[in-house]
Amino acid sequence: MQLFYNPNINNTSSQFTFDKIESKHIVKVLRKKEGDILVISNGKGMLFSAKILFANEKKCTVEIIKSELKENPRNYYLHIAIAPTKNNDRLEWFLEKATEIGIDEITPILCKHSERKVIKQERLNKVIISAMKQSLKFRLPKLNELTPFNNFINQDFEGDLCIAHCEDTDKKTLKNILKPQQKITILIGPEGDFSNKEIEMALQQNFIPVSLGKSRLRTETAGIVAAQSVAFYNE
Repeated sequence: MQLFYNPNINNTSSQFTFDKIESKHIVKVLRKKEGDILVISNGKGMLFSAKILFANEKKCTVEIIKSELKENPRNYYLHIAIAPTKNNDRLEWFLEKATEIGIDEITPILCKHSERKVIKQERLNKVIISAMKQSLKFRLPKLNELTPFNNFINQDFEGDLCIAHCEDTDKKTLKNILKPQQKITILIGPEGDFSNKEIEMALQQNFIPVSLGKSRLRTETAGIVAAQSVAFYNE
């Protein structure tokens, strides 16, 4: 199955026209023609079957013939707050793989030791959308704006809270604090790790210091290990 995405379709839609870029991809690249059936998600759990009415590479129009709400295959909610990596490709890799594994929300955080202080939100969203389509998921993870650590840490949180850092202090392994079917927020720091002040602030907000294993991991690798650990625990 090939999955298409558009956030504007809902269960009251009867027809829909793709934008120029998507229309060209459908008609010219994929060689779809009038009468062909497309499968579309709105990223909110809805799945639509649609028949092509007008196959034009500038304006591909479809008729919705079936819609259904797909159950969320995951019984937990994962939010990872991660410092963007200096190499943007590594951040994009994390977003792609975390989406494939299963994640609900991502917040890029600006820390004291952050080497990247600007992100391209639109570009990163495109990476997430592409990964959602490729992995046949029907819910699009939420990508928040780049947020200063101080602002992020002072929010009202729900569920379990963890901070993964490299300081040689007492830490629990992530697997030993996970609970099934829960909401969990995990902080992942930059290449230079969180500062001592940031760690202390997190502890004051009831974040539990955790270890992701004995190896010293790159930022993006730590994010993937965290996502996979939570997914594996909840299988």
